[in-house]
Amino acid sequence: MKANRLYFIDAVRAFAILMMLQGHFVDTLLNPIYRDDSYTAYTVWSYFRGITAPVFFTISGLVFLYLLLKAHAKGSDKRRLRKGATRAVMLIGIGYALRIPFFSWLKGSFDTYFLVIDVLQCIGLSLLLLIGLYLLCRRNSYILSVALLTIGCLIFVTEPLYRNLTLEKVPLVFANYLSKSNGSVFTMLPWFGYVAFGGFFATLFFRNSQKKYFKPITVTAFFVLGAILLQYSTIILQRLFEITHVELFERSANYNYLFLRLGNVLVYFGFFYMLERFMKQSIVTRIGETTLNIYIVHFIIIYGSFTGIGLKHFYYKSLEPWEAVFGAILFIVAVCFIVFHIGKTNAFIYKYLRKLLHLVKPPKVNLEKSKNENQ
Repeated sequence: MKANRLYFIDAVRAFAILMMLQGHFVDTLLNPIYRDDSYTAYTVWSYFRGITAPVFFTISGLVFLYLLLKAHAKGSDKRRLRKGATRAVMLIGIGYALRIPFFSWLKGSFDTYFLVIDVLQCIGLSLLLLIGLYLLCRRNSYILSVALLTIGCLIFVTEPLYRNLTLEKVPLVFANYLSKSNGSVFTMLPWFGYVAFGGFFATLFFRNSQKKYFKPITVTAFFVLGAILLQYSTIILQRLFEITHVELFERSANYNYLFLRLGNVLVYFGFFYMLERFMKQSIVTRIGETTLNIYIVHFIIIYGSFTGIGLKHFYYKSLEPWEAVFGAILFIVAVCFIVFHIGKTNAFIYKYLRKLLHLVKPPKVNLEKSKNENQ
């Protein structure tokens, strides 16, 4: 139902996709001489850019499982499962397609780079895993909550064990989902951990969102838990090592970026959920609803999908800081304009396709009426 729509989800997705647009633009085109932590602006930009992917993965898990649980409550989860599985497979397919160098293939030049895993394949497979967990635990959402929370924590804590994983004897198409040794940008470990935490939050929203004081309590909880993770997660891991003498806790504490980024995610969730009432039916909502189209268009423009000719081809690591800043702004505006225009074009095409089908398809005859007229 529209009344139960969580508009802050669209706001978070819009924030994540816009941060991704400027992040990819600047990272790809900024001159390397300015990539120095001695530049305060670069340090700040780099920090906030690191929040984008965790936000995107977490919100993907939240919205997907929340809609699935709502459909289950209405008795229509079979349709939602089919739709979700189809979308997941589609994301994986698009992820591969965007990296296929068609012109190189036509020239007879083949390599395995198109098999590397990026955000779309990772999210697609993560959604399929969420579907599997849902099917196992759908009779009891509390069990599902515990399972997702446990999986998220285990993936984060065990990060040192798979940090430098190489799977040389595993076929490349499968190994790339778990190992970065062949060039994969994102891998299922640790990124499914954020999706699992997002699914955990979805179960909480599903069970409690209609309660009287849920929103103020949740906003406060997001801020408090986010602050705890940012300030104390490393200390907590270190204390666990001192208590249990399990070396893994110390290794996690010494390279604790996953829980820290989750803390950033929770703070952002709290901020956007607090301001949700200002975001209904806004441009932010529209952007949040078209993240896939925005991702595809931006990928083609920057990296030259299919043709190999994009901004990277002409301006790779060559821009001055002021050029990168203004260029990123223009890039965001251009991509959003193209996507919104495509949306209008699609509506126009569908409208006249329906009219055409109506003309071609023979009208249904009311047999009873025809029979009476012939008598």
